[in-house]
Amino acid sequence: MKTITSKLTDGRMHNPPHPGEVLRKLCLEPLGLSITKAAKALGVSRNTLASLLKGQTGVSPEMAVRLSIAFETTAESWMNQQVQYDLWQARRHSDELQVTRLTVGKQATA
Repeated sequence: MKTITSKLTDGRMHNPPHPGEVLRKLCLEPLGLSITKAAKALGVSRNTLASLLKGQTGVSPEMAVRLSIAFETTAESWMNQQVQYDLWQARRHSDELQVTRLTVGKQATA
């Protein structure tokens, strides 16, 4: 079985793959499924699945349930992949965020 690698740093994933990439490499390719056949089996349009596989959209809770049923996985595993990917993307730009640190017992300065 092929694996998709990512590194763990301080307990967090480093550059995790998009869930669409995981879906393609670990589910569709080993089964020899086309996007059209997989979309039909999942009960979604070909465009919906193609967008997920290209990383243009994320895994919604409903899609996570569909994937869990189709591939005998858990919806939580698909949602966790999406959250890890989204958090990593957000952290890449955290230095651009204008946020004031708020701490109990200390007064914030403006």
